[in-house]
Amino acid sequence: MERQDGVGEPTDQLTVDQLAARAGVTVRTVRFYSTRGLLPPPAIGPRRVGRYGPEHLSRLALIEELQNQGMTLAAIERYLQRLPDDISAHDLAIHRAVVASWMPDTVDETTRAQLEGRVGRELTDDDIERLEAMSVLARTKDPDVFRVDPALVQLGVRLLDVPISQEAILAAREVMMEHTRSAARELSRLFKREVWDPYREVESDPERLERMKSLSAHMQPMVVQALVTTFQRSMKEELRAVFPPDPAPLPQPPAGRYPQKRGELRERPQTTRSPRTTTRGTP
Repeated sequence: MERQDGVGEPTDQLTVDQLAARAGVTVRTVRFYSTRGLLPPPAIGPRRVGRYGPEHLSRLALIEELQNQGMTLAAIERYLQRLPDDISAHDLAIHRAVVASWMPDTVDETTRAQLEGRVGRELTDDDIERLEAMSVLARTKDPDVFRVDPALVQLGVRLLDVPISQEAILAAREVMMEHTRSAARELSRLFKREVWDPYREVESDPERLERMKSLSAHMQPMVVQALVTTFQRSMKEELRAVFPPDPAPLPQPPAGRYPQKRGELRERPQTTRSPRTTTRGTP
């Protein structure tokens, strides 16, 4: 079944022109990435037209973030080669979120029409309110212009299709903010107590102290990746506890066979009825 992403084209059936428009790149760039192996080949639809899906879109977004980080095309190629061949659009989005966390905070100003073209769907007033509640965008004095967090916009738009109320989204956001702040606070205290204070006591060179300060910023990607990995594993465990998998049905023995001992089957004996005999006197 094709999944519609709003009023636009189905996201599982994008042409190369539609994919390029959604990703904010040129068709030439898409074809170039394909020849370098950075994008998997499209599915071939009717009339031999290539069709692209969410995985291609998420991969292009990841490539963009890696380029923003300053990685060369060869380095990006090596990065993507280390990813599983069957990686999903969801997991690609997680990689992009981790990479985006290395970058300084950026906010883009965009019109409503530009934002709709970027996400490939029409945004209702209710959609705008939900995105604002998730801190994906903020209103400006111009009611048709918004300040958008580019690292969150695609995730926020996907959440619009999740059948939960805005109150639930806000509650989930509060939970995330509370616990991530707590984790950041405790990790900062740990770094200060175990690394920074002991180093400052034995080292007085201002240049070395400045390099030590920058170490905390360089550690951010590692900390973020560790948090993402830990959260994913914890979430899987919690979901298994809440929604345990259905037990597999026991295999039924074939007709004519029945269990003798655990793990052993033997043939059911065939019963034959012998001719009736009588004990009455012989004729």
